[in-house]
Amino acid sequence: MAKKSKKAAMEQFKMEAAREMGVDLSQNYNGDITAKQAGSVGGQMVKKMIKNYENRMK
Repeated sequence: MAKKSKKAAMEQFKMEAAREMGVDLSQNYNGDITAKQAGSVGGQMVKKMIKNYENRMK
């Protein structure tokens, strides 16, 4: 997978996590969201990564 496509995949993953958490992220500037909202998106991403890893281990 090329570097650019990895970055695009991570961006899509972040946007999906944000939608699941009800956080309205834009493609560019997101300085208007709270730290709590940003943290909830990051936390959701980590949860999904762990779940994916655990599923692959089975």
